[in-house]
Amino acid sequence: MLPLLLASSSVYRRDLLTRLRLPFSCSSPDIDESHRPGETAVELVKRLSLEKARALAHSHPNHLIIGSDQVAVLDGRIIGKPHTHDKAHQQLMSASGASVSFLTGLTLLNSQTGHYQVDCIPFTVHMRPLKTEQIERYLLAEQPYDCAGSFKAEGLGVSLFQRTEGDDATSLVGLPLIRLVDMLLAEGVDIP
Repeated sequence: MLPLLLASSSVYRRDLLTRLRLPFSCSSPDIDESHRPGETAVELVKRLSLEKARALAHSHPNHLIIGSDQVAVLDGRIIGKPHTHDKAHQQLMSASGASVSFLTGLTLLNSQTGHYQVDCIPFTVHMRPLKTEQIERYLLAEQPYDCAGSFKAEGLGVSLFQRTEGDDATSLVGLPLIRLVDMLLAEGVDIP
């Protein structure tokens, strides 16, 4: 098996990948993650996941490189990571009683052959109607300022949900393991 490389500095993605019990290393790619004019959210995450993997192909020949990128979409517009308490509060107030779609682009690139697989995995979170006090308590407890949508689904953020919808809950955290296993199997990786 070629060595696995996760093209990410995300602790969330790293933690998810450890579930597969495969040895891997991590490296953070340096790419421009700007949204291009006219580009759909699906096109954006697929392009960025592929660019992240390709950015590391020359420095990591003979590897299987995993690239992933995620956006949250609310009312047809992309919402990013809030980075601040106030922006997180605004995001959660906007999402109150609404549905937020998470689109995760996933790429597996074989840097030895140049062959790659790319997909976009959707997952939707239907939020409870939220009160300002609930939002404040949640933000103070978890401080999810580095998370698109302003919540951590793997933690207390789940208390904000009314229901979820999708084939792979790990895509909500940023690395769709079910689809990744399909890609790894296609490259001849034995799992488990």
